Amino acid sequence: MPGYLRDTNAMTPEDLNENCFVSPEQLCIGLYVFIDLPWFSHSFSFNNFKIRSTDQIKGLRELGVKRFRYDPARSDVSAVSALTPAKAAPPSVSSPVPSQAVLDDSPELVEKRQRIERLKERREKIGNVEKAFVKAAAIMRNINRSLQSRPKECLEEVGELVDQMARAFLEAPELTLHVMGEKAGGEEVYYHGLNTSILSMMLAKELGVSMEDGRMLGLGALMHDIGLMDIPDRVLKKNPEELTHAEIELRKLHCEYGARMAVRAGLPEAVQLVIFQHHEMVDGSGYPKGLKGESIHRLARIISLVNYYDNLCNPMDLAKALTPHEALSLMFAQRRAKFDAKVLQLMIRCLGVYPPGSIVKLSNDALALVQSVNPQKPLRPWVMIYDPAVPKEEAIMLDLEQEPEINISKAIRPIQLPAAVYDYLSPRKRVTYFFDADTAQNGGHK
Repeated sequence: MPGYLRDTNAMTPEDLNENCFVSPEQLCIGLYVFIDLPWFSHSFSFNNFKIRSTDQIKGLRELGVKRFRYDPARSDVSAVSALTPAKAAPPSVSSPVPSQAVLDDSPELVEKRQRIERLKERREKIGNVEKAFVKAAAIMRNINRSLQSRPKECLEEVGELVDQMARAFLEAPELTLHVMGEKAGGEEVYYHGLNTSILSMMLAKELGVSMEDGRMLGLGALMHDIGLMDIPDRVLKKNPEELTHAEIELRKLHCEYGARMAVRAGLPEAVQLVIFQHHEMVDGSGYPKGLKGESIHRLARIISLVNYYDNLCNPMDLAKALTPHEALSLMFAQRRAKFDAKVLQLMIRCLGVYPPGSIVKLSNDALALVQSVNPQKPLRPWVMIYDPAVPKEEAIMLDLEQEPEINISKAIRPIQLPAAVYDYLSPRKRVTYFFDADTAQNGGHK
């Protein structure tokens, strides 16, 4: 039976008036109640919520609790007005915990414990995904350092990495994207290449491209910025807004430099074109040639879109970073003419209306971090809930597809969060994605 999320503004037990108690018989729809039992010892999803149905009332009464605390401020006025002092349960009566035998025999509690175990397994999988991503970034770092001196060997290493990623993405029946923990140490360029490669191959799968084209796409995405190696650090590390016109034009040359390096390294022609054209826009506003529409290689049109999106989320000046939701909204509402319309629509469907990394407010005012998407139901992602009553390392992860009465109300910029909520959810400065192949293989999303 579904429970309801903790309101982020809910009072603590100390804040509540000691006389705000009701007996099980007084429970009614519209009353915001607290279950003063350990979270794992009852079948509800959360320890406090507004009662919405008679099934919830029945479930609360079956807990064997003598009284329930309630919050008048969070309750419906009509529900509170129906309570009179004469009916109120004595506050001095303690609430006994149901016997362990009763708890162990409860089908609802058995299901909840199974759910807790599934969440534990999910956390372990996400941890493994993070390790895989860090390893891939390290491989890319070493490849970039040695590309000039041993191009053939580096090409083989990149090919092996792409083959692994292509198999994982293009052969998996479904994909799940996860928002990752922030990585330090100046690895941004490698994460950007991985982001672009992963998201590009995800779109390639949806477009039905061949395995070989998917491999070319992944390879081109990983290597699309190699030309930056020939741009002086004084330009690369300078605030983009402070660049002179000459420096801007110099930075743009990385497309040509990269294409030349790709030729020297013996990369396939399709990869060379992707590297050369990854800043071209369908409306002709890109560079280096200002190409339009289908004159841009079809794989380059995919990478151009993904590269633009990732740069909005992860700009050099992090103060200007957009949330994933804002980035997609901007691209669709104001700049859609720049991109291949089919590819843009597919990316919105695959990433979801609220992409991983988005901070959202739910329909009951709870705050959450979007953790992964449900491609078939973009409005029903997995979210991590802010609940100060639950330790951060054990934060509740919720599949909104399984909670039909809870919806996302809106996206929120991290800067708008109270400090305690920000620290709990830890929204990243840089957004990175990877996959959980087991989700699809185990039937996680339908």
